Amino acid sequence: MTGTTPADLLALPGTPLADEIVDLLRPVETPSVFNHSIRTYLFARLAAAHLALAADRDYNDDLLFAACTMHDLGVASDGPHRQRFEVEGADRAAQFLTDRGVPAADADQVWQAIALHTSSGIAERRGALCVLVRTGVALDFGGPLAGADIDALTDEHADAIHTAYPRLDMARALTDAIVAHAAKHPNNAPRYTLPGELLREREDYGQTRLENACRTSRWGN
Repeated sequence: MTGTTPADLLALPGTPLADEIVDLLRPVETPSVFNHSIRTYLFARLAAAHLALAADRDYNDDLLFAACTMHDLGVASDGPHRQRFEVEGADRAAQFLTDRGVPAADADQVWQAIALHTSSGIAERRGALCVLVRTGVALDFGGPLAGADIDALTDEHADAIHTAYPRLDMARALTDAIVAHAAKHPNNAPRYTLPGELLREREDYGQTRLENACRTSRWGN
């Protein structure tokens, strides 16, 4: 990917569906979470080449954009907040897509990629879309979660993406949103799930291991 131009690197799909997704997310996500969602897509697309996955052959780029950008829709300010955020976001995303004529099978791929994006060892075995969404999320955290896939990103690529979509204290802002969602209803924070553990770590220690790890990650917070 060393030959990628800045315009290519930062290009969003530009389709009507992608535009509608951006219009959905901007009013209901904090700027930090919104930027994280876009970076997840941009990083996932770079990782696809690193993993020898090609658009139109191994995955659909519109579906990748949908799954990456809506993966945190469960913590949006206008949601029902009655299920763990991964499932709530997956439900909302799938409904949004089917309402716009996306085939049910494609919407279900997006559902799986969003619902499983915090499920290490499971997402990686559920197809290219699940792999790329989880990889994009992990790359944006920049630390041990990313593993060897972080080699997919040069400093030049990362700097361009971060300039266009700044981090804005992402780890803390996203953790704040997940913890606030988790605290609203018992169904939102089952024991040993990511939201459940983040809520308990915040309650017990005032901060989470995830936030601490991000402080020393490649990108910082």
